[in-house]
Amino acid sequence: MNQAKLMDVLLAPHVSEKATLVGDAHNQNVFKVRRDASKTDISKAIELMFDVKVQSVSTVNVRGKQKRFGGRRGRQGDWKKAYVTLAPGSEINLLAGE
Repeated sequence: MNQAKLMDVLLAPHVSEKATLVGDAHNQNVFKVRRDASKTDISKAIELMFDVKVQSVSTVNVRGKQKRFGGRRGRQGDWKKAYVTLAPGSEINLLAGE
């Protein structure tokens, strides 16, 4: 994959209570990624954007929730998240704006 496509793989960091606990305990970061992204694409994109070494990547396909909009039923879109385990000594600081 070329660098332009790798830059589009990561959509946003996923910040939640569970993501924070996983990050502290296992040196992992959680990202919202494109639904068609593979684990190797995600790994290469992280290494390119943040200049860190990735140890492993786990992905989860998240189904959209059923919601009501007034009297009508609707459904949020499905999305994919990636748990990225960094190599020992590597760190991504998302709050510092690296």
